[in-house]
Amino acid sequence: MSWQLAIGARVDAQGTCFRVWAPTAQRVEAVRFDGGRAGDAADLARQDDGYFAGQLPGVGPGDRYMYRVDGGDPRPDPASRAQPEGVHGPSEVLDPAAFSWHDADWRGRPLEELVIYELHVGTATPEGKFESLIERLDALVSLGVTAIELMPVADFPGERGWGYDGVNLFAPAQTYGGADGLRRLVDAAHARGLAVLLDVVYNHFGPDGNYLREFSPSYFTHRHNTPWGDAINVDGPEARPVRDFFISNALHWAHEYHLDGLRLDATHAILDDSPTHLLAELAATVRASLGHERHFVLIAEDDRNQPGLARRGEGGWGLDGVWADDFHHQVHVALTGEQDGYYANYSGSSADLAATLRQGWFYQGQATPHAGQPRGAPADDLALPQFVYCIQNHDQVGNRALGERLSQSVGLDAYRAASTLLLLLPQTPLLWMGQEWAATTPFLFFTDHGAELGRLITEGRRQEFAHFSAFSGVTAPDPQAEASFLASQLRWEEREQAPHAGVLRLYTELLALRREHPALRAAGRDALAVEAVGERALLLRRGAPGDQTFLAAINLGGPARLRLPHAGRQTLLDSEDARYGGRGAAQFEGEELVFAGAGAVVLG
Repeated sequence: MSWQLAIGARVDAQGTCFRVWAPTAQRVEAVRFDGGRAGDAADLARQDDGYFAGQLPGVGPGDRYMYRVDGGDPRPDPASRAQPEGVHGPSEVLDPAAFSWHDADWRGRPLEELVIYELHVGTATPEGKFESLIERLDALVSLGVTAIELMPVADFPGERGWGYDGVNLFAPAQTYGGADGLRRLVDAAHARGLAVLLDVVYNHFGPDGNYLREFSPSYFTHRHNTPWGDAINVDGPEARPVRDFFISNALHWAHEYHLDGLRLDATHAILDDSPTHLLAELAATVRASLGHERHFVLIAEDDRNQPGLARRGEGGWGLDGVWADDFHHQVHVALTGEQDGYYANYSGSSADLAATLRQGWFYQGQATPHAGQPRGAPADDLALPQFVYCIQNHDQVGNRALGERLSQSVGLDAYRAASTLLLLLPQTPLLWMGQEWAATTPFLFFTDHGAELGRLITEGRRQEFAHFSAFSGVTAPDPQAEASFLASQLRWEEREQAPHAGVLRLYTELLALRREHPALRAAGRDALAVEAVGERALLLRRGAPGDQTFLAAINLGGPARLRLPHAGRQTLLDSEDARYGGRGAAQFEGEELVFAGAGAVVLG
């Protein structure tokens, strides 16, 4: 391997070298564990900048160890690559170079080629393992997906969870199959032409199993606060090793697991007042490490609508793209009429939706009704594929009281129309697992914490929904109950049954059209024209100027008559065709297209 992790346990010709940051410690020992019991210990030598390093004789791959700081209780390695006994137990020495990869010719995929399929490893298959996903990859290739995006897999407490309470950021969760299970999944995905992205959390650590303060209180700072308490210290005294910790984590996923990119969770909560934001440094360092040989995509989840996140050059962070939730929210309000919480900021009108599509996001500096504060800035210089669009994701489904999907909240005609809109746009589409067949399984919030913390989470979850009129009288299922986890597991057999088979056919044919039609391969801003032509209807024109173009009429609800010149054009797709489970194709009366209800018609 051309890159080596500078912290944690590194196997070399002499055995295993241990290195950990503990700047205020007087003594740090590496303690060997066997059968759950502490064995031999070796003092690590103090190095510059508060690091301790050294070797424990005779330790190699498969052996387990912990660190003891100033005679305290043994703790897992903050940079542990494996936690076979859970987040409170010993770390395991792994040799990442021992895995046999088969993807030497793989170079990843650029952002412009991505059709992202977001999934949760534990519920995507009944087995809930990295390796059980491999048998589903061919189905995703046939669908037309080009990348899978895994929700966080950094080891977390318990046997089930969403992963956003991870505490061992370098260790793939043992409950999913651990390090080699993830490597086998990535290797298999690359063999099929699929990129693999990973959701990572650099804005906070989970509350259970986080021992970083025992190594150094400087991992955190009182200078900033987040929804999870003290912020991570990336801009204060002794921030350099903390920044290096996260940058090393990104490099570790790129080099040791051959991943093709990261989705960076809640980047607005990474509070950094230094001249160069942590994520700008991370992006530059990762790209320099990988060179021009590989595509490695960095996508921010950020609700501020700040184009600087995805700009290269002076003042920009240099990320590739950003989740643009304004699209989701406008579509959701148009389809459901819900206006609780942040949905109060959106009208769902065709005019506002059209503006969102043209601009990339809706808010460009105007005040939001919900918060009353200006939000966002114009992003005219960003390419449209830099905006990641969805009509569902883990948040927008899982953060509903009953975890219901959009296809369970609206009629399938409206669902098919919204799906058609999503997949005809030049913005990068993200699908949520099971979306392509309108899965009936919910995606609930679930955890597996100890009794006291679990009780607090259950109470907090139920109090959260008391403020939403849409969930009035609804009791959210207990996150701690195993039943919440089991109810969220996909049932892949639905794909063969009506009406799901028809929805799956629609998604498959839409993605084939997106992939093959010249007008849809043009991604420049001048290759998209959007016009509001009814209360909830849009007319899209796609294609670079002077090239082949096509028209798409999208009606998100209710009967409508839309003027749509169609002479000489062929109907390429109608979302209400009986083949997709619809009520029957829309009809032309002269130059008017008559919709009996929601639907979408594509003309070429």
